[in-house]
Amino acid sequence: MFSFHEVSKEFRTDFWEKPFRALDNVSFNLRAGNIVGFLGANGAGKTTGIKILLGFIKPTSGSIEFDSSLGKNRSEIFKNIGYLPERPYFYADLTGQEFINYIGQLNDLTQAEINKNGSHWAKSLKIDFALNRKLRFYSKGMLQRLGFVAALVADPKLLILDEPLSGLDPLGRKEFKDIMNLLSSEGKTIFFSSHILSDVEEVSKDVVILESGKLVHSGSLQELVKGKATKEYELVIDGDFSENFSKLGSTKKLGEFSKLIFNESEYVQVVEEVSKKNLNIESLKKITPTLEDIIYRIGV
Repeated sequence: MFSFHEVSKEFRTDFWEKPFRALDNVSFNLRAGNIVGFLGANGAGKTTGIKILLGFIKPTSGSIEFDSSLGKNRSEIFKNIGYLPERPYFYADLTGQEFINYIGQLNDLTQAEINKNGSHWAKSLKIDFALNRKLRFYSKGMLQRLGFVAALVADPKLLILDEPLSGLDPLGRKEFKDIMNLLSSEGKTIFFSSHILSDVEEVSKDVVILESGKLVHSGSLQELVKGKATKEYELVIDGDFSENFSKLGSTKKLGEFSKLIFNESEYVQVVEEVSKKNLNIESLKKITPTLEDIIYRIGV
């Protein structure tokens, strides 16, 4: 859908000091029809990357290439992109419907198209009841829902969402994720940043991870998790472990239960001991790291 080719961006904060490099030779490809999480700590370069992608600022070096399916020229390409910024600005004296009309007109939609698409997504995002209210009376979550409607009203092929789940309650996050999955099933491509790693893990197939402006990972989330997997297992039993088990790994008491973390090489020995002592097993599983575990491990 688009590619970053050795993109770097420097900002000069002081005439006498060396420029700050927000992005450092970043290259990755985004596959069409995918939901891709864009991750990194504050200051990692995510927002800078999104601003370059959307043409708000120019890279110091490198380039971005869009797939021909988005259009042949800049005007066509950007009409096929929907964007929800992290901190969108809303005209407080407009109603929700007037704001949707305004965004639709900027995208050269007819009023009939605006009414049809706007009504559909406003209902899906459960903000239709408030479209006649002025935006000054909207809560943060309501504004977030309206911003998503505005990003979708022109039926874009590519969605760029900067922290779309911030300001939403758990139900709102679920509704947003359900719609993101629906859009992906319809062939749309979604590139979104988020600090809520469990949400990213739930909906994304691919992830792009930045650390201090450098690319750490780009590609399959499943492969990333698999590549960082340990060779450890977790055994939980109802009761106490004997002293013999403490020699096989790390044990911990959890109320009425006991947990043992042990290495793959000790698997047969642990299973034999459990069988011999006729212990009540609550669970036995291989430890698979979460995305949050991995991010903390690589220092992002």
